[in-house]
Amino acid sequence: MKPQSILIAGMAVVALSSCTVVRQGEVGVKRTLGKIQQTALTEGPRVFNPFITTIIKVPARTINIEVRAPLPSKEGLTVQSDVSILYRVEGSQAPQIVEKIGRNYEEVVILPVFRSAVADIASRYFAKDMHTGQRTEIENAIRDLMMVQLKDRGFTVESVLLKSITLPPGLTRAIEEKLASEQDAQRMQFVLDKERQEAQRRVIEAEGVRDAQKIINEGLTPMLIKYKSIEAFNKLANSPNAKVIFTNGDAPLLMAQETKVD
Repeated sequence: MKPQSILIAGMAVVALSSCTVVRQGEVGVKRTLGKIQQTALTEGPRVFNPFITTIIKVPARTINIEVRAPLPSKEGLTVQSDVSILYRVEGSQAPQIVEKIGRNYEEVVILPVFRSAVADIASRYFAKDMHTGQRTEIENAIRDLMMVQLKDRGFTVESVLLKSITLPPGLTRAIEEKLASEQDAQRMQFVLDKERQEAQRRVIEAEGVRDAQKIINEGLTPMLIKYKSIEAFNKLANSPNAKVIFTNGDAPLLMAQETKVD
C-alpha cells in the first residue's frame, strides 16, 4: 500500500473515532444508535465512534442537593427549613437510570420523592420538635422513607439534614417563654431542696444533742457523782495555790484563790 493511501486511511480512522476519559467518581453509559449498553463503563480512557455512539458520564460520588422546603407540622403550622439531601448513584445501575429516568433524575425522581417524604414525616411531629433533640429522629425517618422508594431505582440516600429551622414568630415567643418558666421552676425547686436539706440537717443535729444529753444523764448515777467529788477534793488538796473551799460535804461548791499583794 502506498504511503499516501496509508495516510488517508489513518486520517479516516481518526475522523471516525473519538476518545473520552471517565474520571474517578464517575461511570460511563454508552449509547450506540439510541440503544443503551447495560454495562457501565468504569474510570479510564474510552474510544468510540462519535457519529453513532455517545458516552454519558454519570457521577457516582456523593451529591449534595440544597433545598428550601416548608415542613407542615402536626398542629397545622408551617416551618421553613434549609435541607441538605446527600445521595449517590449506584454505578452498576447507571445505565438503567439513564434509560428509564434520564439524565435529569434529580428533578424527575429525587426531589419529588423528598417532598413527599418530608410532608409525610413532618406532619407527625409538632413544630417545636423540629427545633429540639427530635430533629435527628425526623431526619432519619425522612431518609428511611426516601430509601423505600429509591433503593430499587439505583439511588442511595445517605443523609437528610435539616438546617436553619425557622419557626413561626408566635411559636418562637411561646417556646422562649416556656423555657424561661421551666428555668424559673428549676431554680425554685433548687432553693426548696436546699432549704429542705438544711431543715433536715438541723433536725439531725438536735436529735444528736438530745441523744448525747440522754446518755450523759443516764450515766450520772449517785455513786459516780460521789466518786467525781472525791477526785475534785483530791485535786484541790494537792494544788499549791491557797484556796477557800465552800462545800456541803458532798461536792465542792466554790473555790476562791488568794490574791497576792506586793
